[in-house]
Amino acid sequence: MSVYRNLQETHLNRARASLRQALSWYGYLRKSGQLSSNPELVGLVKPELEALNATLNKLDSSVIRIAVFGLVSRGKSAVLNALLGDKILQTGPLNGVTQWPRSVRWQPGGKVLVELIDTPGLDEIAGESRADMARKVVHQADLILFVVSGDITRTEYQALLELRQSQKPLILVFNKIDLYPDTDRGVIYQNLQQLGAGNPQAKPLLPDEIVMVAAEPAAMEVRVEWSDGRVSYEWETPPPQVDELKETILNILNREGRSLLALNALIQARDAEAAIAQKTIDLREKEAEEIIWQFTKYKALAVMLNPIAFLDILGGTVADLALIRALARLYGLPMTSYEAGKILKTILFSSGGLLLGELGSSFILGLSKSTAAITSGDNPSNITAFAGSAIAQAGIAGYGAYSVGKAAQVYLEKGCTWGQLGASSVIQEILSQVDQNTILYRLRQELGIKY
Repeated sequence: MSVYRNLQETHLNRARASLRQALSWYGYLRKSGQLSSNPELVGLVKPELEALNATLNKLDSSVIRIAVFGLVSRGKSAVLNALLGDKILQTGPLNGVTQWPRSVRWQPGGKVLVELIDTPGLDEIAGESRADMARKVVHQADLILFVVSGDITRTEYQALLELRQSQKPLILVFNKIDLYPDTDRGVIYQNLQQLGAGNPQAKPLLPDEIVMVAAEPAAMEVRVEWSDGRVSYEWETPPPQVDELKETILNILNREGRSLLALNALIQARDAEAAIAQKTIDLREKEAEEIIWQFTKYKALAVMLNPIAFLDILGGTVADLALIRALARLYGLPMTSYEAGKILKTILFSSGGLLLGELGSSFILGLSKSTAAITSGDNPSNITAFAGSAIAQAGIAGYGAYSVGKAAQVYLEKGCTWGQLGASSVIQEILSQVDQNTILYRLRQELGIKY
């Protein structure tokens, strides 16, 4: 267990470092005036900056949030009450007893501090706003319990797929097993193992990913024989059967609880930073377009007037890099190494276009732009060849600069979460280190990350 504990601490520390780096960057922008100079942008990104701060504080508090989801009448509240050992959350025979998300603190084993979150049914009639609120809870959750009470319906399966897209570890809880004979229960369990994976091609659920419970067993009629010979019948309610679920949750928390915390914090940070980047780019779209067109014109003009092919390529590459730097300064976004290779390929493609233009004009006209310029004094007709070649290559250079500018916008938007301590980079780092026996391994498979 010490191996798991050390790895979890490493994941937690990496997540803290990633969030602090993000907050320090945007703090730097405030001090440098890049944010304060644009009050509209400050107001737009304020919710995301607050979310980053709240996420870091949640990491430091080490409270693990477990949210329970499911359709109405599946016994979500009853499952949580059984875990708590007390009927704290309201339950009843009518649909939609839980109107709003409610949270209760739970300290299983006296060690880990957990916040259990009960949610409304995802299919409540006239409850679209409540269902939407329930889905928002998953954003804050570190672990999800999805409660069913038999074979999965089409609506349940769709809800399950949506929850799996949230990139959160999930346990499928088969409740009300006391209502099924052993044979039927076994068949349903096998079906849930396959369907619960959320993908027909995925491996069936592991034991930690699907648990059978009877959170609120139905009352049973019991025959009572008295000492005086009398016989009476009474109704007794059996105790909840949730020990397996409690043990499963404890095993997961002990084995990977801090890693779950780290991963969820990084996902929230990644989403917040991506939102900041998107808002920044949208707000400064007009200015960015002007910069891109300005560099496009300058690069095209420089290539058209320059007679030396080698300087065309070298100067074009320098201009492209200057364009990327200008956009990064405009947006005030951290410029990382995310997909730097792709940006370089785009720039090389742009420069390669000039070279192909040079070779193409040589093939068609029998003279390169450079040769035409050099020999123009001996043969005045070569001036026309030079002009035609120069105009063609200027068009290629301009198109290349515009392409690089547009590519840079995309990479600057997405790249803010990558780099050495970027949220996306640390997410991949954590998932690359998880053991096959952990619940996080399923998440790694769902994300299609291979190592």
